[in-house]
Amino acid sequence: MKRRKRKTTKKKTKKLPIILILLILVVVLGGYFLVYRNGAPLKGAMETITKPEKKLQILDLDSDERPIAVMIDNNVGYTAHAGLQDAYLTYEIIVEGGLTRLMAIFKDQDTELIGPVRSARHYFLDYALENDAIYGHYGWSEFAKNDIDLLGVDNLNGITNAQEAYWRDQSVAAPHNVFTSIENLKEAADSKGYATTSQDFENFSYSVDPISLEEQDGSMLANHIGIRYSSYHTTGYTYDTEREVYLRDMDGYAHVDKKTNEQYYTKNIIIQKMSNHSIDNYGRQDIDDVASGDGYFITNGYAVPIHWEKNGRSSKTKYTYLDGSTVMLNDGNTYVQIQPTDETLEITE
Repeated sequence: MKRRKRKTTKKKTKKLPIILILLILVVVLGGYFLVYRNGAPLKGAMETITKPEKKLQILDLDSDERPIAVMIDNNVGYTAHAGLQDAYLTYEIIVEGGLTRLMAIFKDQDTELIGPVRSARHYFLDYALENDAIYGHYGWSEFAKNDIDLLGVDNLNGITNAQEAYWRDQSVAAPHNVFTSIENLKEAADSKGYATTSQDFENFSYSVDPISLEEQDGSMLANHIGIRYSSYHTTGYTYDTEREVYLRDMDGYAHVDKKTNEQYYTKNIIIQKMSNHSIDNYGRQDIDDVASGDGYFITNGYAVPIHWEKNGRSSKTKYTYLDGSTVMLNDGNTYVQIQPTDETLEITE
């Protein structure tokens, strides 16, 4: 006896796509209702969908490339420097003869001309260490030489161990004619086996949103700043209200890059008042940086008093407002001006 074939399987197969289509329609309509109500998008949903995440511009915090600090000759006039605008952080500190030197710190840059490069001074090592930076220089004082060995500083000395990283510009009088590039310094660091990545380079807290100091305790207008280091040198800044940056000058003259012919500028200025004294017959200096003291933070046309504290040579300096909260920097480059305590500071409207 022949069995009758079942026809129900074919009917169920036809119904399955219809059910899937209905489920998809329910999901789509439900999503549409959540995002839109009465023809208008729900605020929270649309912000989540369309608002891009803000990211810091001055530093790529997703990159672990190690910073490189370069000692810069500052006894060369106001049109002789190159590449300093690419540094995200620059220190200026007193040296012998009432002059200053700069230490410019670079990260994730390919700057082709930096300089003129000059010799190391031992207290600059403290700031290279607290930024976990490879230290580039051309020569050294005996104090710096001893401390580089003592502290284990990864250094690139153009005279002794990294000659290939530097060159002399014969159109400029020696010893103020040594230059380098980021590519050269990276290659030299790699050849010496130095770590080229860092998990400890962040030294300041930055805000991706603009910071105003107007409501901070002790706030004052700061359109003109004069930072005297000695009778031989004064660093100045003038606030550019349109660009919202401070234009830098040296001894009353615009500080201009020799390659781009553009005046250097900065978004943030930190001034630390610090005692200093001579330590040899040549007049070389020491500074009391493992200590605490007062200063100012200046940005966006205002200055506020701050407190600083450094607990060890490689420790990161802590900068706080008068209420004890941590200083937050605006997104942009920063100059740290370490000024002798007995020299005058002018902050005016």
